[in-house]
Amino acid sequence: MSAKTQHNNILLAILGFAAAVAIVALIGFFALGRDPELIQGQVEVSEYRVSSKVPGRILEIRVKEGDYVKVGDTLAILDAPEVRAKMEQAQSAENAAAAQEEMARNGARQEQIQGAYQLMQQAKAGLEIAEKSYKRVQRLFDEGVMSAQKRDEAYANFKAMEAQAKAAESQYQMARNGARREEKMAAAAMVGRAKGAVQEVNSYINETVQIAQMEGEVSDVFPKVGELVGTGSPIMNISVMKDMWGTFNVREDQLNGLAVGKTFEAFVPAFNKTIQMKVYYLKDQGSYAVWKATKANGQYDLKTFEVKARPVEKMEGLRPGMSLIIR
Repeated sequence: MSAKTQHNNILLAILGFAAAVAIVALIGFFALGRDPELIQGQVEVSEYRVSSKVPGRILEIRVKEGDYVKVGDTLAILDAPEVRAKMEQAQSAENAAAAQEEMARNGARQEQIQGAYQLMQQAKAGLEIAEKSYKRVQRLFDEGVMSAQKRDEAYANFKAMEAQAKAAESQYQMARNGARREEKMAAAAMVGRAKGAVQEVNSYINETVQIAQMEGEVSDVFPKVGELVGTGSPIMNISVMKDMWGTFNVREDQLNGLAVGKTFEAFVPAFNKTIQMKVYYLKDQGSYAVWKATKANGQYDLKTFEVKARPVEKMEGLRPGMSLIIR
């Protein structure tokens, strides 16, 4: 056998072996198929932001990041001297309104009633004298001794004294009866208004002591002790660890089995375990979300949906931010 023939045989053997390997690879590819696509999500929790209705300076922060707090625990204390000043003003206004109401309810003082009585007696005495004078002048006029001018002057004085006596009697009766019903109602309304102002300032004072509204974990603390915070400025964030769920972004051709109310298995790499989760939210992310064309010519597009699911059973140690894998 020549060297050339031997070389050709070796080349044919190599080509045959390569062809056999390629055929086996193709058979394996089509027989076993490709690995399934993975959908990755992450664990999330509800959070609420602790903030104050009034501006103030941070006097004390009683928790730190990572602390677990319960309802009613004190989180931070603020100093707000302006609110204390408003409380003094509101309390003074309430005291003044209460005094006005008391005065309206009790009526005039005894000395005022006695003074009005004396003025009424004085007016009555003047009326008696004016009446006698007028009658005397009238008799003289009838006898032709007194002129009509004098008679008219005596009559006018009599009527004036009569009106004065009636006015004095009205003043005396008003002093005895005290304030009118409308005045008492107005005074009571002023007291209610002042009490409302005190309650409003009390609510602001309560805002200087921030307490936990829900049980959870302190995830962020923003200001330092001594810093000023404005109205509504965040002081800290509390993560509600009891309200935990997983969020996934899923292409619509991968939504099989992820309908609302359905359960599925998710792998947690942090624990190398799987957990059962139940879908409670499913919504498309809109035209701006990531999409993938099914064909090169873009015959139609696949939208991405946001899927939220909660663990069926609680898993100890599951934390926000941990990855969740759907195979």
